[in-house]
Amino acid sequence: MNALSACIITLNEEKHLARAIASLASVTDEIVVVDAGSTDRTEEVARQHGAIFLSSPWTNYAEQKNFAAQKASGDWIFSLDADEELTTQLQASLSAWKRQQPQFQVYEIARRARYLGAWIRHSGWYPDFQRRLYRRDAAQFTGIVHEALRFSGATGRLQGDLLHYTIDTFAEHEDKVERYTTLAAQQMFAGGRKNWRAALWFGTPWSWVQNYFLRGGMLDGYRGALIAQMAARSVRLKYRKLGELVRADEDAK
Repeated sequence: MNALSACIITLNEEKHLARAIASLASVTDEIVVVDAGSTDRTEEVARQHGAIFLSSPWTNYAEQKNFAAQKASGDWIFSLDADEELTTQLQASLSAWKRQQPQFQVYEIARRARYLGAWIRHSGWYPDFQRRLYRRDAAQFTGIVHEALRFSGATGRLQGDLLHYTIDTFAEHEDKVERYTTLAAQQMFAGGRKNWRAALWFGTPWSWVQNYFLRGGMLDGYRGALIAQMAARSVRLKYRKLGELVRADEDAK
């Protein structure tokens, strides 16, 4: 049977953590929580539910997840965000997988997001495949924002969904967009990108059209309209912030 370690990174996740751990308990051999300095009951919740609790100062999402994987004892890692949980179908898929010889080094899973009180079925948000099950020696996370597994070879797929309890209020969405666009701009600038004007003016409206019409956002009602609106806003903000970094760099020379 394949030994499976689950890894969760946290920062003030007492609201969600118990649900995430409970969904993993029957299909994993250990649960490792790596915390970046929570000031709420995150540690208490983790320990109460049988997780191994470790602390590590925040760097970025990829490095936190890689640190958690390093501290796990199993060769196979299942990476779960604190605001996610496994469906019963996914739990059954993982249980069956553990009894078989793995055919792949990395497996992906569909993720379904709950936004403003409803599950989103379109808008480019579903099935939103996420690569979360992997051999620790074959893959690692990279990227400052929207981290992803880096590996070589084909990807397997498990049946069932990850449920993502993503945003409860529109104010949360606005705050998330502000934070993520800052990180995205910094990452693009660090990677040497200098051109931003065309993406700002043309990418912004195209993002709205793509998400609302081409990806079926209209089928998600007013939530789909908000998702398209905020996706376009994300494009506008990240390229505007990139432009500010580029101009500041030019002024400093």
